[in-house]
Amino acid sequence: MLREKSQCEAELAKLKELASSHADMDEWVVLAEDMEAGGGEPEEINEALESLNTQIERLSANIEAAETALMLSCEEDHSDAILEIHPGAGGTEAQDWAEMVERMYLRWADQHGFDVEQLDFLPGDEAGIKSVTLRITGENIYGLLKGERGIHRLIRISPFDASGRRHTSFCSVDVIPDAAQNIVVDIKESDIRVDIFASSGPGGQGVNTTNSAVRLTHLPTGISVQCQNERSQHHNKDSAMRILRARLYELELRKREAEQQAEYAGKNAISFGSQIRTYTLQPYRLVKDHRTNMEIGDTDAVLNGRIDGLLRAYLLWLHDNKA
Repeated sequence: MLREKSQCEAELAKLKELASSHADMDEWVVLAEDMEAGGGEPEEINEALESLNTQIERLSANIEAAETALMLSCEEDHSDAILEIHPGAGGTEAQDWAEMVERMYLRWADQHGFDVEQLDFLPGDEAGIKSVTLRITGENIYGLLKGERGIHRLIRISPFDASGRRHTSFCSVDVIPDAAQNIVVDIKESDIRVDIFASSGPGGQGVNTTNSAVRLTHLPTGISVQCQNERSQHHNKDSAMRILRARLYELELRKREAEQQAEYAGKNAISFGSQIRTYTLQPYRLVKDHRTNMEIGDTDAVLNGRIDGLLRAYLLWLHDNKA
C-alpha cells in the first residue's frame, strides 16, 4: 500500500509540474507579445523569447515523460527489474563487451537515481565478466528496460588484438520483473534441487574456500539459477530464490503474452545472430536499434548510459505494433 501511495503521489507531482510548466509558458508568451506591441527594447524582447524557449523545452520534456509513463500500462511494468548479462562466444573480447554493457546500465541507473544491487557476479578470465545479475529498483524499472532483452552486438578494433583487427562481439541481456514485491509465486520444496558449491573468482579466502554458493534448479521447468555473491550460504539461497520466483513469474507472463501476440517470444527468441541493437565504433561510429531503426551517432553518450531515447523509441514501436 505504501508503494502504491508513493506511485500516486509521484503521478500527482508530475501533473502539477505539467500544469506549472504550461502556465509559465503562457505567461512568457503574453509578456513577449506585450513587449513587442509596446515597442520594447530588442534586448529585452530577446531575453523574453529565450526564457519562453526554456519553458517550451521544459514543457516538452514533461509531456514526453508523461507520454512514456502512459505507455507502461501492464501490471508488471511498475515492478523492479532483475537484469542478467552474459557474453557470447569470443573469450576475453566478448567478456569485455559484457562489462561495457553492464557499465552502460549502471550509469543509466545512477543518472536517474535508481538503486542497483548486485545479486551475482562472475569475473572474466583476463578482463570483463562471464556473467552478472543486477536488481534495479525504482519507478517503472521493468517497463522501461523490458525492451533491452536480446542480443547486443559490438563492432570495434579489438584492444586485445595485437594486429589491430576489427572484431564483432555479442552479449545477451535478459530483463525479468522482480516478482518478490507484490506477486505470490508458489514453489513446492519437492520441485527444487539445491546444489551447494564453493564460489569461484576473486573474493578472498572466506568466499572461495567455503561452500557458500547456491544453485537452485526448478525440476518441472528446468530453470536453473545460482548466486555466489555473498559469504553466507543463507543469503545466497535467499537471493537465488528471489531470482527463481522472478523467472517463474516471467515464464507465466511469456505464456500469456504468446497467446495474445507472437512478438513476445521471451528468452527463447534470444540467439546470436538475431541482435536487437548494434554498436559500431569502427570504421564509423553509430548505434542502431534494428527494431525501431533509431540511429544515434554519439556512441560515447550511449555507452555512458544515455539510452533514454532508445528506451522511449522501443515503447513507441511496441505501442504502434500493438495498436
